[in-house]
Amino acid sequence: MSPAITSPQARILVVDDETQTAHAIERMARHFGHEVEVVGTAENALERFTAARFDVVLTDLHLGTTDGLALLRELQLLAPDVPVILITGHATVDSATEAIQAGAYDYLAKPPSLEALGTLLRRAIDKRRMAARTPAADATQGGRLDNVVGKSQQMLEVYKAVARVAPGRTSVLILGESGTGKELVARALHRLSPRAQRAFVPVNVSAIPEGLLESELFGHVRGAFTGATANRRGLFDEAHQGTLFLDEIGDLSLMLQSKLLRVLQEQHVKPVGGNAEHEVDVRLVAATHRNLEEMVRTGRFREDLFYRLNVIPIALPPLRERREDIPLLIEYLIQRYERESGLSAPRLTPEALRRMQNYAWPGNVRELENVLQHAILVSSHGVIGPDALPPRVIAATLQVSEFVPLDAMIERYVQEVIEHTGGNRTRAAQILGISRRTLHRMAERKRKTDSSDTMSHRSTD
Repeated sequence: MSPAITSPQARILVVDDETQTAHAIERMARHFGHEVEVVGTAENALERFTAARFDVVLTDLHLGTTDGLALLRELQLLAPDVPVILITGHATVDSATEAIQAGAYDYLAKPPSLEALGTLLRRAIDKRRMAARTPAADATQGGRLDNVVGKSQQMLEVYKAVARVAPGRTSVLILGESGTGKELVARALHRLSPRAQRAFVPVNVSAIPEGLLESELFGHVRGAFTGATANRRGLFDEAHQGTLFLDEIGDLSLMLQSKLLRVLQEQHVKPVGGNAEHEVDVRLVAATHRNLEEMVRTGRFREDLFYRLNVIPIALPPLRERREDIPLLIEYLIQRYERESGLSAPRLTPEALRRMQNYAWPGNVRELENVLQHAILVSSHGVIGPDALPPRVIAATLQVSEFVPLDAMIERYVQEVIEHTGGNRTRAAQILGISRRTLHRMAERKRKTDSSDTMSHRSTD
C-alpha cells in the first residue's frame, strides 16, 4: 500500500449492500487512521447516524429498495454539515448531475483507488471541521451527455464539472482534441441550465469565411455590403436568452476577438453597417483544440478575451488516456446502430477488441465511431474480427501484439541457452550468470507450468 495521506482522524460511516466492496472501502479508510463503521441498508444507516456522530458518510448509489440519493436527502435533514459521498459502479452524467444537485459532497467511481479515497476523505473532513456546507446547485431540468460514454475517473470529473457549472450564466471554455465531444458537452450544459427552453445555437468559427463571420455573428443591415438586400439577425440574436456555442474559438481573427470581447462585456450588439446597438442576453460556451495560453503568449489571441472565456474551463480527455472506456463506447455505439437501423449488429472478437484498445485513436471518439461503422459493414458471420478493421488500426497495433510478458521472454532465453550448451546445466548457469540451483528452480517451475497447461487442455477436450 502507498503511504498514508496525512489527515485528522475521523469517524466514517460506510453504507453498501455489497459486503466485499464495503469492507474494501473500510480497510482503505482505516489505513488513513479513521474509525469506520459499516452497514448494509439505508435504514440501518439512518439508525446509526441518529445514535452516533459521524464526520463523513460514504454510501453506494444503489441500495436495493432505497437508493443512495434518498438516503442523502434524509441525512441532509438530520445533519446538513456532514459531507455525504456517493459511490457507484455505473458512473453517468445523469447520476453525477442528480447527486451533486441533491447536495452530495462528491461522487466517486467504484472501485476507488487508495490515493483517491484518501484525498477525498481529507478534503471532506476538513470541510466538516470548518462546518462550512457546500452549496448545492440549483434544481434544473435533467439532461445527459448523449454519445459521451465512460466510467473512467477522467470522465467522472467531466460529469461533475458539467453538473456544477450548468446552472450558472458564466462563460465556459471547453478544451479538448478534435473528436472528443466538445459540442456534446456544450449541449448538455445548455440542457441542464435554466436556459434549456431557449435556443442552443452552435457555430463552427473555422467553417465560416472570415469575410462573412462578423455578419453571421452580429447580423447586418440592408445595404451594409454587396448582396445585403435586407436586414438580417445575427447568431447572438438567435441565441437571445439561450446559449451560443462558438466552436474552434482559437481560429477567430484578432479583429473579431476584439468585437466579441466588447459584446461579452456590454451585452450589446451592433449589426454590420448599422449605427444602433441593441441588448442581448446570451450565455457563451466556447471550445477549442488549440493551446490558447500559448496563443496569448505569441500575440495570436487577446489576453483579455482569454480570461473572459476561461472563467470555468472543462477539459475533455483524449480517448488514448481513457482506454478503459473503449469497450463501453463500442457497446453503446453498437446499440445505437441497432436502434437506428433496426438490424442486429455483429460483436467484436476478443482479438479485434484488443487491437482497438491498443490503437492510439488520434481522431478520438469520432474516429472510433467511423471505424466501428466500417467494421460492421464489412464483417461477416455475425462477428467483427481483426480483418474487418481498417489497415491503419491493424498496422498501428501489430507491433504491440508481438510483445510478450517479461517472464515468458526470460523463459525463452533460458531455454535457448540450455539448448545451446547441449543440455549442460552447469555451463548454461555460467553463461546466464546464475547458480545451477537457481537454473534448476526455473526449469522446474516451467515444467510444472507446462504440465498444468497440459492437464487444463485435456480437461476441456
